Amino acid sequence: MVNYYKMLGIDPGCTPNEIKRSFRKKAKELHPDLKASDTCGSEEEMRSLLAAYEILSNPEKRSDYDRTFALYFSKFKFNYREFLKNRKYDFVSQAKLIFHDLLNSDYEEALDLYEYLSRTNESFKLEWYLDHEDYMDCLFLLAEAYEKKGEYIKSCGMYKKLYIFEMKRPYFHHFIEEVIERLRNITCFKMASSLPPETIIKYIKDLTDFNFSRKDNAFFCKKIAEIYCNQGQKELANRYLKRGLKLDQKLPGVKKLKEKIGYTEIPVY
Repeated sequence: MVNYYKMLGIDPGCTPNEIKRSFRKKAKELHPDLKASDTCGSEEEMRSLLAAYEILSNPEKRSDYDRTFALYFSKFKFNYREFLKNRKYDFVSQAKLIFHDLLNSDYEEALDLYEYLSRTNESFKLEWYLDHEDYMDCLFLLAEAYEKKGEYIKSCGMYKKLYIFEMKRPYFHHFIEEVIERLRNITCFKMASSLPPETIIKYIKDLTDFNFSRKDNAFFCKKIAEIYCNQGQKELANRYLKRGLKLDQKLPGVKKLKEKIGYTEIPVY
């Protein structure tokens, strides 16, 4: 069986326009006026080229050919990643390449490409070039990749964006609880080792503006109180602990904190 794709110098995943462009290029190369010393050879090659173009340019004939092609060329493996990678100026392909690399745990490649495209092209937004479901999955994997890399501010921003999108157009459903849990772990624990207290407080306060549960918000208030306590700001610690207890009277782990800050019933502003 003749490999028409190889004859035209294209990949099996090519578009109709790519088939047409490649055919025109090959046809010019085989034109008799350019191969006067071997006219018969060029005519035979041109007939083969025309046959390839006739099949691949017709959607129904191409579909039939592809099924037969898959059977006869089972050893032929289409490199989807290389195909996407080579389409550097097609943002749809580049968005799919980022998603593809994340799905295959090639985090560094995915993050490098995402940051490069975001930095050099104002018009590059993942949500514009992936369908909703793929975008949501891709955003989660990006957030996870940044989290593993220790870039917690970027990771936190993406998890928050994911939550906002989920509230507007549900997709994750029960899985959204994991997003909330990851936000909790990043802001309340992982950031502590690399960011100043005032920055951590800011990010935890931001989470209290989201529509999380009362228990979640109570926990955030307690963490803020703990940070203020460690900073020696007992009045602020008292204030946030009171807010936490108002949201959850059974808020755990507050006994020692109360002792440290001399907990009093002060007004909540």
